[in-house]
Order: sequence, then C-alpha cells, then structure tokens
Amino acid sequence: MRIYIDGKFYDEKNAKVSVFDHGLLYGDGIFEGIRAYNGRVFKLKEHIDRLFYSAKAILLTLPLSHAEIMRAVVATCRRNKVHNGYIRLVVTRGIGTLGLNPNSCKQPSVIIIAGKIQLYPQGYYKNGLEIITVPTVRNLHSALNPAIKSLNYLNNVLAKIEANNGGCEEAIMLNAEGFVAECTGDNVFIVKAGQLLTPPLSAGALYGITRSVVMELARESGLAVAEPNLTRYDLFNADECFLTGTGAEIIPVVKIDGRIIGTGKPGPVTARLVTKYHALTNVSGEPIYS
Repeated sequence: MRIYIDGKFYDEKNAKVSVFDHGLLYGDGIFEGIRAYNGRVFKLKEHIDRLFYSAKAILLTLPLSHAEIMRAVVATCRRNKVHNGYIRLVVTRGIGTLGLNPNSCKQPSVIIIAGKIQLYPQGYYKNGLEIITVPTVRNLHSALNPAIKSLNYLNNVLAKIEANNGGCEEAIMLNAEGFVAECTGDNVFIVKAGQLLTPPLSAGALYGITRSVVMELARESGLAVAEPNLTRYDLFNADECFLTGTGAEIIPVVKIDGRIIGTGKPGPVTARLVTKYHALTNVSGEPIYS
C-alpha cells in the first residue's frame, strides 16, 4: 500500500508523521471516510465539501483547494489499484510546539490512505444487529460540536468501549436531553407507520453523507421522511430499524436494549433501500480510472 502524505507517496513502513504534530498531540485535525465502488469514488464532492466545513469550524486553513484534494484522493486510489475500497482522508493541524496554541503549527498535513474496510461481519447484514444504549452521551454543541468530523473521537471511542463491554458491535448514544443522537459510528433510522424517521442534526447526529443519500432514495420511492426528536421508546416500538454510514452502508437492527424490533428480522423497507443503495453505488461516483 502507498500512503499519500503532503504530495508524496510512501510505503506503509515509511509513512510517518512527527510526534510534534498537533493531530497526534491534541487530536487537532479533521477527517473523512470515503468509499470507492467499481472504480469510482462515491460522493467525493460531498465528502470534500464536509471536510471544508469542518476545517472552517476549527479555523484550519487547508493547504490544497477543493479540486486538488479531489484529484489527490483519486490519484491515491489509482496508485493503490483500488477498485472497491475505503479511503481515509486526514488533515492535521501540523507540526507545532508542545503548547495548545494552534498558531505554532505553520503547515497543515494532508494524509490519504486507500485500502479495505469491513466494519461488520456479513451475517449481520442478513440477520440484523443487536445493539444497546450506552451511558456516554453525545458531545454538547456548546462544547465540541458533533457536526465537526474531528480527529478527537474519544467521545465515540468511550461509547464504543461500552458497546463492546455489553457484547455488542454498535450502540445508541443519547444527547444531554435524553433524545437519540446517533450511534458510535453510524446514523440511526426507524420505520414507523409507513414513515422513515431519523434524529435531526440538532440532536447531535452527524451530517452523514450516507444518511442524506438514504433519505433521498426513500423520498424518490414515495416514502415520507421526517426528522423529529426520537426517544428510546420510539426506537423500541419501531416497525423497523437500521443504521447508515460510509463504512457500514445500510445495516438492519433487530434488537435494542433487549427489546425485539418489529418482527425481529430485517424489514421490507430496509431491504428495498439496501437494493436501491447498492444500485446507486454501482454506477455513481468520480472515476478512478479514465
């Protein structure tokens, strides 16, 4: 594998960053997870848009333009002969002093890794996940805004540890008001009475690219889509539940906190959306090979 770092490619052994990089020292940086399907990078523009939004929120000036980053992502995929895979795009604040002050960092660093990912075993896509609610709540908007896809993911990591301790692959995170925000790495949806419902972004849900795609596919198929505040009660009594994410795609949930969801099996709406999503990813995206 060849790793892109600041305009050059390195093999895995020599792909290194400084111990004084504030991305390492303080989690000061941003990232995107992106997928490639059939030789095309899916929703690349939208991912780079979100990268720039995160950068603006933390006053990080990206060293490359939008178009240059897109070209670098595609070039990294091409260099690694990625046909179907996962791309991790990272921008750190760069090398600085041991103090917090970001002004000591003179040059941000851009890192692109193109390889493989498998978040969940295939059996879960067929039979569904069992998940739990964890005590760790989603970051407050007034603290570290959940909309910023930053390198400081400790909030989610702590929740993931609680999921693992509970014997689950994934977990529901609530916000400080007790409403459902999202999972540790995925957005959450439910189907109830013919409607598709997902927590609003104001509840602490990430501005998910896959989330947006699924909502669009649902509307195109005639399904009503809404973003109300949801409680655990709403999830327990849903007809169907599924999670979305760049890595996870769409994965059904059949049990939450010991409560069986719907029939206890992946539902028909979920199945239809999975089919539509796979059809879209097979033909859409920025070409890697041209």
